[in-house]
Amino acid sequence: MTSKEAPVAEERTETAGTEGRGARRRDRSHYLYLAVIVAVLCGIAVGLLFPDVAKDLKPIGTGFVNLIKMLISPIIFCTIVLGIGSVRKAAKVGAVGGLALGYFMVMSTVALGIGLLVGNLIHPGDGLDLNAGKEAAAKQAEGASEGTADFLLSVIPKTLVSAFTEGSVLQTLFVALLVGFALQAMGAAGEPVLRGVGHIQRLVFRVLAMVMWAAPVGAFGAIAAVVGETGFKALQSLAVIMIAFYVTCVLFVFIVLGTVLKLCTGVNIFSLLKYLGREFLLILSTSSSETALPRLIAKMEHLGVSKPVVGITVPTGYSFNLDGTAIYLTMASLFIANAMGDPLNVGEQIALLGFMIIASKGAAGVTGAGIATLAGGLQSHRPELVDGVGLIVGIDRFMSEARALTNFAGNAVATVLVGTWTKEIDRERVDRVLAGHEPFDERTLMDEGAHDAPPAPADTPSLSKP
Repeated sequence: MTSKEAPVAEERTETAGTEGRGARRRDRSHYLYLAVIVAVLCGIAVGLLFPDVAKDLKPIGTGFVNLIKMLISPIIFCTIVLGIGSVRKAAKVGAVGGLALGYFMVMSTVALGIGLLVGNLIHPGDGLDLNAGKEAAAKQAEGASEGTADFLLSVIPKTLVSAFTEGSVLQTLFVALLVGFALQAMGAAGEPVLRGVGHIQRLVFRVLAMVMWAAPVGAFGAIAAVVGETGFKALQSLAVIMIAFYVTCVLFVFIVLGTVLKLCTGVNIFSLLKYLGREFLLILSTSSSETALPRLIAKMEHLGVSKPVVGITVPTGYSFNLDGTAIYLTMASLFIANAMGDPLNVGEQIALLGFMIIASKGAAGVTGAGIATLAGGLQSHRPELVDGVGLIVGIDRFMSEARALTNFAGNAVATVLVGTWTKEIDRERVDRVLAGHEPFDERTLMDEGAHDAPPAPADTPSLSKP
């Protein structure tokens, strides 16, 4: 073995060890998902066989939702502050960062809008009328008489930290935006604070991961109570939203993303997805698009997109371009509102859409972050509906695959689009690779002939060509 080959072998050994550790972590999450599925089935059985007993299990689901609610404010704060910091770093790279972020915001908004459109067409959850939170709904109606000025004033907290203690999500969002832009203006002097917020975020997400291990118990209580109260009608409603969500994701990928990709680049969406077939299988087995991140970077470079564009677009897209999550958040919100007999009106839907556009940027990569974001959106607009999140926890696992696959497809398409718009893509190579004339080297994971080093981090790329 030559001296040049030795570090390569060591790097592969280290990578293999890292992948092994990652596989073990994923295996643990599989146990959690399996436990949730078993808990849902047990909850359905108890609800159908012993409805009176099942109704008394409702506090179990409520307790789990309360655990999620206590983490909403710190999650929103950390993700928004760090998200604004990421925008500042990505913006430094000029055209690539600007185009990528602009596209992410537009496409996320489109996905959220499609979720609202489909939700209003199929009315998921109609007829359940769980009658939960009627007292809170009355209080909400009393507050609705307040004018616009009163509402705007209520967004401003009494102190900088009172938003966290009073549980107001809108106040937390307001403070997070102020802090984020203040750190942005501080420049390099704000980096230590951003790193500190990053450490706090990891702590909060670790707590969230611990809470999520109670998801099987919470799902059991919530599903059992709902089925005990409504019978088979609840199962029909859950089936409707799951099927509608899958269909919506498929249509979004092949019609919306496929059309944009074809018109802007001439690339066929089916050819691109076929090229990424192994990655889709990996995501399907793990229910997380994060597992395919290194492979997507390698394959996009092999496809012909320049390394700087890939290094900026892919990592940033994993935080800012969550099309599947966006569709899920809006459809789930409408489902909960309808199921609890208190649908969202048009104004509330638009306000929720605006909140989700911002808050959804932190709903990736961490188990339970999507549920926390959903709860945060409802807490900010219709607090009496938050208890319905327990119902979604029971079926969240069944929709996670579609979410992850849609997120991944959206980021693959975004990389090709940004490469085309910035003229940082080799179209002839794209045609050869997608035609199968230059297959990806699965043994090394990297196209070593064209790329001699791993991709640059998202915040430090150089756009100068070699």
